[in-house]
Amino acid sequence: MSEVVSGATPQVGVIMGSRSDWETMSAAAAELDRFGVAHECRVVSAHRTPAWLTEYAESAEKRGLRVIIAGAGGAAHLPGMVASQTLLPVLGVPVQSRTLNGLDSLLSIVQMPGGIPVGTLAIGKAGARNAALLAIRILALQDSQLAEKLQAFVTEQTASVLNEGLAGVEPPLPPTAIDSAEGRKR
Repeated sequence: MSEVVSGATPQVGVIMGSRSDWETMSAAAAELDRFGVAHECRVVSAHRTPAWLTEYAESAEKRGLRVIIAGAGGAAHLPGMVASQTLLPVLGVPVQSRTLNGLDSLLSIVQMPGGIPVGTLAIGKAGARNAALLAIRILALQDSQLAEKLQAFVTEQTASVLNEGLAGVEPPLPPTAIDSAEGRKR
């Protein structure tokens, strides 16, 4: 699970409370891979390895990270604890739990005290994927090549949805909507 894409210095840290969270957090890594964003993946437990958590958070910026994606289930203290120990943006992903289906994790991550911000995403794989896309948007603010890849992704995603349709069920799209999907002005 510990990985660095293309031998480059990782820009995004993907961390999780335990190995079992990888099933969810692998969606973030896959999205970062797709965009060619160098990242690292690590298990950093807020409860079982608090000293490692502190070391990870405090050294993240010096090691070249620019965003941290932290996934956790249950009590889900990892994102908040990391955010309290770094100035980097921290994106929290609630991992779906057996007990409360991830609602406990969501509430734990989203209810941070004022002054310790954590950008909280949806529960599960969709949240992990969106955390990666949000990290990519943050990085793209200062990386024009990444911004171009992101724009191409959005354009392709829009066109894919517009072309999906339900043959014989829905009316055809007006030309302005199709033009917009292809990146032309309405």
